[in-house]
Amino acid sequence: MLYTEVIELIINKKRVQLIDGLRGFSLVGIVLANMLIFQYGLFGESEPQLFGIKGTDLAFHSFLNITVVGSFMPIFAFMFGFGMIKLSDSLKTRGLRPKCHLARRFLLLLIIGLLHSTFLWEGDILAFYGVTGFLLLMFLNRKPKTLFVWAIILLTIAGLLGLPSSDSSDPMAATSQGMINYIVQSQDIYGNGSYMEIKDFRNNADPFAEMGSNFILLVIVLAPIITLPMFLLGMRSARIGTFDNPQAMRRTYYRRTAVLVPVGLLLKAYGVLAPQLGAESWLGTGIGSTLGGMLLALGYIYAFALLYTGKQRSALMARFEAVGRLSLTNYLMQSVICTSIFYGYGLGLFGHAGVFVGALIAVAVYCIQLWLSPIYLKKFRSGPLEYILRIWTYLSWRGQPKKKRQKPRYTLEGEANSLKSEQGYTG
Repeated sequence: MLYTEVIELIINKKRVQLIDGLRGFSLVGIVLANMLIFQYGLFGESEPQLFGIKGTDLAFHSFLNITVVGSFMPIFAFMFGFGMIKLSDSLKTRGLRPKCHLARRFLLLLIIGLLHSTFLWEGDILAFYGVTGFLLLMFLNRKPKTLFVWAIILLTIAGLLGLPSSDSSDPMAATSQGMINYIVQSQDIYGNGSYMEIKDFRNNADPFAEMGSNFILLVIVLAPIITLPMFLLGMRSARIGTFDNPQAMRRTYYRRTAVLVPVGLLLKAYGVLAPQLGAESWLGTGIGSTLGGMLLALGYIYAFALLYTGKQRSALMARFEAVGRLSLTNYLMQSVICTSIFYGYGLGLFGHAGVFVGALIAVAVYCIQLWLSPIYLKKFRSGPLEYILRIWTYLSWRGQPKKKRQKPRYTLEGEANSLKSEQGYTG
């Protein structure tokens, strides 16, 4: 019996390490993708010609769009859904109500995200995750099969959305003059403006002024369709134990990696390179951004999981895990550091560093987090923002869930007497 418990403890520890490692791994891709937004703006990063990006930098821009952009944030979404189920199960074992605790958690994420986007950076994702979390509560107690069916349906819709060829005469497909003016103006404001000037521009300038309310409504409707599948697949993976025993799942991880990574890369490469080669009217040029990114993200997840199927884990994997345990704090610190580097109130490198140099800066920021996160965790159990989130989630200053509520003694005795009576009646 003791041997079985030890084996189970080892397996559970490996699962937790893998999940923390995946969160940490996703952050290196997130900071690389976000570097394009830090340096060129939320809308400017997809218009390299407006910043004079060409030659090697343009080729590297395409490389990042194929391998990184749109394929690491979905990993974070997958882990969000996975963690949601694990937290729910943990709360249930303590006799607590999961939906109440999760709702509080999502509310605080929404607030943090709104503060982040208002006072620091326009590319925030936390507010969206907070809103999506409330939507995911409808799926909290659904069976794995239900989660899988919904994920496949939404993935299929996402793929179909990317099939129609673009029409240069369509105002939805082409960059409007208003958007171009916004991007050009952002170069001066973000690169040379003070903190208050940048904050005012971020919160008040309207890049969609010429596109109307229909465009905004379309984005609001399409966003959940494109993003929900990864959340749902993460929830399903937690339900069926995809990462509970990595060694036993080695062949499964390998097969999925061998299929998903090449397919995802091909779809994304087609979506990125076809328009550059003058084939933007070809069928399915949008499928890379709607479907390819998610498939590649799944491939990356299983490829990373393969690292945990061996008997030993490297020092680098341990550092990934440390970064993952501080994922919320590290994510926001990336914004603090990178806006200070690229914005006018800092070094003012907005639009000037270049894509390749910007990527080196992003990797350097992540390497600092790889170095500091294990040092921090030697003294503290969790990050400051993670601790605040736990306090609010559990309504406890200790940041720990309450103990399971015990039934009154007379109730337990009554149940025991009732059981004895039932046993006497049946036998």
